[in-house]
Amino acid sequence: MSDWAAKRFWKDTTVEVCDAGFRVLLDGRPVKTPSKSNFAVPTRALAELIAVEWQAQDEKIDPETMPFTRMANSAIDKVTPQHQAVAEMLAEYGGSDLICYRADGPVELIERQNAGWDPLLAWCETELGAKLEPTSGIVFKAQPEASVVTLRNQVLAMDPFVLTAFHDLVALSGSLVIAFAALRGYDTPENLWDISRIDENWQTHLWGEDEENEQLVAIKRQAFLDAWKLQSVL
Repeated sequence: MSDWAAKRFWKDTTVEVCDAGFRVLLDGRPVKTPSKSNFAVPTRALAELIAVEWQAQDEKIDPETMPFTRMANSAIDKVTPQHQAVAEMLAEYGGSDLICYRADGPVELIERQNAGWDPLLAWCETELGAKLEPTSGIVFKAQPEASVVTLRNQVLAMDPFVLTAFHDLVALSGSLVIAFAALRGYDTPENLWDISRIDENWQTHLWGEDEENEQLVAIKRQAFLDAWKLQSVL
């Protein structure tokens, strides 16, 4: 395996206004996306976060330490040209949302799910205009078509940068409703992450922690928090 990695070639990182919003400059040269597109983000706050990531790089550039740069690249190179396909894919979660599928036992797990997920379903009906119905077990239960369409239309209306953040919030939590709750300020992102992990945390409660798995969970949790922060600065 090659040890090649891009090396730092600049001293100063700055942000400036451009026609498409704000861009990041490395010694006065604008950053480009991996596809060589113009790199521009909609707000100064996001551009400043990205500039901090570039300025923090040492001799070798490590993309794993640059989550906001990576998400912005995805918004420009991937989500923008495939906006409808990405939105449609995410909207499908509304028909089989995590928080609609409940355990049929034991009682303590059922109580944890009800306490965490019932308020979210009520919020979804009130705030998003979509009533979703819970069921016990893993057998698919069709949701009201009007609710599915309502959620789909709200996903389709997102701009590419919001949709990029939303993609990660959905994919990491497994729930369209939890992702919407993160966007709309229903609760802190930390609490929403915990709400999405009720089933997994129950298994840990029963069987104890697995160090390797806990490390993976920590990475996913941080990615969820990063996605929340991205949408918060747009």
